[in-house]
Amino acid sequence: MNVVFAAGGTGGHVYPAVAVADALAGRAAVRFIGAADRLEAKLVPQAGYAFDAISSRPLARGASLDTLRTLGANAIGLMQAARLLAAAKPDIVVATGGYVCFPVMAAARGLRAVRRIHARLALLEPNVRPGLTNRLLAPLVDEVWGAYAQTPDSRGPIARKYVRTGVPVRARVLQRTNRIEAARRLGLDPNRRTILAIGGSQGARSINEAVAALVTRRGLPRDWQVLHVSGERDYTYMLAEEREPFGDNRVVLVAYLADLADAYAACDLVLSRAGASTLGELAALGMPAVLVPYPFAAEDHQTVNARAFEAAGAAVVLADRELDADSLWWTLRDAMDPARLATMRAAARSLAPGDPVAAIVARIDGLLSRKKPI
Repeated sequence: MNVVFAAGGTGGHVYPAVAVADALAGRAAVRFIGAADRLEAKLVPQAGYAFDAISSRPLARGASLDTLRTLGANAIGLMQAARLLAAAKPDIVVATGGYVCFPVMAAARGLRAVRRIHARLALLEPNVRPGLTNRLLAPLVDEVWGAYAQTPDSRGPIARKYVRTGVPVRARVLQRTNRIEAARRLGLDPNRRTILAIGGSQGARSINEAVAALVTRRGLPRDWQVLHVSGERDYTYMLAEEREPFGDNRVVLVAYLADLADAYAACDLVLSRAGASTLGELAALGMPAVLVPYPFAAEDHQTVNARAFEAAGAAVVLADRELDADSLWWTLRDAMDPARLATMRAAARSLAPGDPVAAIVARIDGLLSRKKPI
């Protein structure tokens, strides 16, 4: 089969698509469509898949000059996507997030309407609260795949097409890794309790600053250590902040980890943003977490996601505006209690509905077995 993925902007949008693409290896020709100046232009070729770039801009609300620029960019992107899709003749087009999905899926539906392609169309909605792009695209697609038991947008087209699959996670992230060996590969002491501090594919300034202040000014208990993944942007600054006075393997600072399997295996708790892809990994692995939602995420969807994890008992939520060395210290002290960690592990596992990748591959097979698209 021919499969086209539309994904862009963040690793949280790209990695789930790559996870499904990997599962289709050997039985599908896969292409990705994204933006030339976003993370997908790097991640997709690294994963070994063909990548095509189109013009796109975030959907704007209200009337302004920016709205005109958005309309123009997406109109160009729609025409570019139409040419690419007409040439690829996909059997299915799957959008996993990012504003680039709008021109791609609109073009796919238009081509299907005039019988230039006969592709099934699907959206991944990994958030509790659907974003604007997916709300607009939901009437155009055949199915919407989601992460949570509750049906989002209960009165709209998303609800009528919603199937709970979970968020796809790359197989290498889920591979079972020996904790002691993983810790040693990362330069950690396998006998210390470990916090993985990570801000997602692009880093998180407020988390970085709070962790630096915690380890340099407040200090850590003797049996704790931190694996701090700062992101490339803040790495040099964090290196200067964390270099003194804490040696003795108490803080290991890295700019980026392409493969988080060792990091997850070695840690007891994750401190992170609340992006959907990260939460999918935490649920699949049963990882306790302190979540600091990104306050400027569209429609505050990270806070809504984080609160769902907190309500299930899988995480503690700390607002970004309240994050500093003191608040982080007290939050971590409570969360790192062994009994609390065990409770959060069990709760996190309860949020993972089986194998999301297998569920989505099954949905793809089911859609392609239908005689007519919806």
